[in-house]
Amino acid sequence: MSKISAFALIDCNSFYASCEKVFRPDLKACPVLVLSNNDGCIIARSAEAKALGVEMGAPYFKVRDELNRMGVRVFSSNYELYGDMSARVMNILHQFSPDVEVYSIDEAFIGLSGFPEREFGAIGSEIKRRIYRWTGLPVSVGIAETKTLAKIANRIAKKSPKANGVLDLFRSKFREKALESTNLVDIWGVGRRLSKRLRCMGIHNALDLSRADENIIRKEFGVTLLRTLLELGGESCIPLDMMPSPKQGICSSRSFGKPVESIREMKEAVATYATLVAEKLRAQSSCATAMDIYITTNRFREDEPQYSAHLTMTFPVATANTSEIIGYAVDAVGRIFREGYRYKKAAVIAMGIVPADSVQLNLFDTARRERGEALNAVIDGLNNRFGRDALKSASTGISPEWQMRRDMKSPAYTTRWDELPVVY
Repeated sequence: MSKISAFALIDCNSFYASCEKVFRPDLKACPVLVLSNNDGCIIARSAEAKALGVEMGAPYFKVRDELNRMGVRVFSSNYELYGDMSARVMNILHQFSPDVEVYSIDEAFIGLSGFPEREFGAIGSEIKRRIYRWTGLPVSVGIAETKTLAKIANRIAKKSPKANGVLDLFRSKFREKALESTNLVDIWGVGRRLSKRLRCMGIHNALDLSRADENIIRKEFGVTLLRTLLELGGESCIPLDMMPSPKQGICSSRSFGKPVESIREMKEAVATYATLVAEKLRAQSSCATAMDIYITTNRFREDEPQYSAHLTMTFPVATANTSEIIGYAVDAVGRIFREGYRYKKAAVIAMGIVPADSVQLNLFDTARRERGEALNAVIDGLNNRFGRDALKSASTGISPEWQMRRDMKSPAYTTRWDELPVVY
């Protein structure tokens, strides 16, 4: 007997803002916002902030006074906290099913094929209850035969008071009503441009798309939208992806908290970004054969001289060694940096990424490479245990002034000993 195809999509509600509230009971009913890098724009809003009409993406400096007047609490982005809270949620999901696809930092699909159909709703409610009890984060759960339908169920569960955060659409008599109430732009994988073309064909919502002629959809839009049509009809075409493919390009890029004018600061910044790139390479068991170093001034400052440059460095042997990558990156800075400019941003981009176990080694470099791998393993282990930058290269600087501005950053709470919550 074949297994029943069934999926649940678990989505954390207002994830960044909710993380900020977990360790601050005084903020439970307060409107909360989270800002982008360098405290630039609004990237996350709590339900209370949405109710006040605060717009996503609004530049903070333009709305600061109005937010203060409304009593909105504002935080700088705290990615260390968000990453750890996300990992806790994903660990809980693995207790319910071995089939977990981490879709984003705040979303995951899980397979429910091993559970009785009659228990799907109860399982969704238990997932919601356990995540809130163990992490303090509110989530919504959508359940259906396909991932596309689960996405729709989740969206309705998030918005409908009657659903109370959990909606089971598996073989539901309410499926057509749910599809009819779903706009084209709210269907997973259907954007605004595609929606405009579909409306010209008389297709205005998810129900219309599910009933469209398959041959016409395939001819006009291709196999991707055909899969969406079939998924809306309950035919699973998109399986769980529990082993995401390694990235073919890895970039670490930040705008500086203040303009960088000295080569010393630029080398520190690029060394820091090179460290992050090397860590990401090792995390997916990959090596890079080349990298691109990029620096630029602020193109929006027309009153200042402008300059940008990049340099591609090719490695003799593909590598993920932090010290080796930093060495090449710093050397590149020395070649492209020009005095007399106020730099706004830098980037380190790893290219030509290959699996670590397929790298062709240099006969005379094997011992040095093994020592480097052992050292990186120790550094990664200590940083995973005691928090990022517990141990780092001196070339990244001690307390650099160019670092991203986060004037309203909350404590890490869960990943740094000196920032653990204190109970009196």
